[in-house]
Amino acid sequence: MAALLSLVVVVVLSLLVTRVATTALVHTGLSREVAKFQARSAFTGVGFTTRESEKVVGHPVRRRVVLLLMLLGNAGFITALASLVLTFVNESFGTTLLRVGILLAALAAIWRLAASRFLDRRIERLIVAALRRFTDLDVADYASLLHVNGPFGIGSLRVSEGDWVAHKTLAESRLRHEGAMVLGVERADGSYVGAPDGATEILPGDELVLYGRDDVLRGLDDRLEGLRGDAEHAA
Repeated sequence: MAALLSLVVVVVLSLLVTRVATTALVHTGLSREVAKFQARSAFTGVGFTTRESEKVVGHPVRRRVVLLLMLLGNAGFITALASLVLTFVNESFGTTLLRVGILLAALAAIWRLAASRFLDRRIERLIVAALRRFTDLDVADYASLLHVNGPFGIGSLRVSEGDWVAHKTLAESRLRHEGAMVLGVERADGSYVGAPDGATEILPGDELVLYGRDDVLRGLDDRLEGLRGDAEHAA
């Protein structure tokens, strides 16, 4: 029974560790979904190769968080597997069924607590307070500051030859009149233009970081150059 209890404790601690890491990554500027995915990937050692993971390892604070997750994850899984094996060694069939039932019930209870929004909000406050007190992270919830909810969001737009915005300056595109603001431009050569002004030219291969209404951002992604694109912009 002690081995079973230790397994449950490991699972609870694993959820708590990934929750803290997710909050830390969110407060470095990642969206919550991306932060959650990267935290769980690092902790489990799955190692998905995505564009988001490249942005994580290229950021010094995010890289430290992910490295710690990898170390804790390896130790946690080894302990969990060892505890799981010890739980069912040399036990009768009836005892094994009982322990399987207890394990499933405990995991179901943990899952229910982890999915609780009431508990999630309170844990979030405690984690943010701890990060502010014990770390040098810039603990600012950028999603809340930019009101990234409801109809508004942040998105990226990869510019290709033939797109409506290609070869225009920001002043010529007048994206602000449509309700979209360009926060930054990542050039094809890897350089980054932060807070670009109206004279900044948008080139094929650029990736625009945009803030605005979700429907406007989706429309820009599909808009091609020519009269039809001009008409959509005017509308």
